[in-house]
Amino acid sequence: MPLPKTLIGLGVLAVFAPLAAAGGGDAICIKTAKAQRRAAMLELKDDFHVAMATCLNLTDPEEKEECQDEAKDEYLEGKQLAHEQYQARLDLCGLLEDDAYDPEIDPDDFSTLIDNPYLPFPVGAEWVYESETEEGLETIVVTVLPETREILGVECVSVRDVVSLEGVPVEDTIDWYAQDLEGNVWYFGEISFNFEDGYVEDIEGSWLAGKDGAKPGKVMLGTPVVDETYRQEWLLGDAEDAATVLDLDASVTLGLITYDHCIETGDFLPPEPDAYEHKFYAPGIGFIYETKEGSDETVELISHTGV
Repeated sequence: MPLPKTLIGLGVLAVFAPLAAAGGGDAICIKTAKAQRRAAMLELKDDFHVAMATCLNLTDPEEKEECQDEAKDEYLEGKQLAHEQYQARLDLCGLLEDDAYDPEIDPDDFSTLIDNPYLPFPVGAEWVYESETEEGLETIVVTVLPETREILGVECVSVRDVVSLEGVPVEDTIDWYAQDLEGNVWYFGEISFNFEDGYVEDIEGSWLAGKDGAKPGKVMLGTPVVDETYRQEWLLGDAEDAATVLDLDASVTLGLITYDHCIETGDFLPPEPDAYEHKFYAPGIGFIYETKEGSDETVELISHTGV
């Protein structure tokens, strides 16, 4: 039985906790979730004590009390988030019905020819998307570059993703993909430059398979099956995206165009328990539409070339 979408969207994935627990306390997936919760709690305690020490050095009584109250509130909010993240990870363990995540990567099984009908990446292809956000109009331009990069011995296709807000770039990312012999498209990492006021602020969200324990995941299945759940990327605490196939024959109308026989997936990220997205992929085109539960924001394909 697939996990109810509304429950995932609310981040309360409790329905699969008994299933995850049934795997036994020694299941590696569950032990991993417990270890992550323990690490989060230790970090929270460390931050709390540092904050309280900072407050002690304020001489104004009212200012000191306000500082301490804020530190306590942040600690309690952090504990609640850590609990929700732990529950989300347990539920993902139940959905995957797996143990350790350690995919075997044989470079001979991969190719830079990415022709999966639901996520084709021919060199030179470009997709343009728009999204009306609270901050303004967001434009996303995705381009398949001629350059490749070797990761874990696998030659990967480079795909550039530039996000602009009201015409000003806010993120510039290079993602790396390869396709295996069964038609699965694998995600091997990304380098993401985040901008603020025209300057690079950080590279948060970047990861690379083989570095710091990171491992690749599948972003599109070669033979999708309804209710199948799969990991799309894997770096604990940073890249834990997963998805479930929800529909193999969805229809999406964007403007005057109706896309039939689309695949719909439900994408979620345990570190952000409230985030749940419905993504739609059209045959021969790729990703075309996204909705976010609890939000009116959508991402819509505006144009595509070279596919």
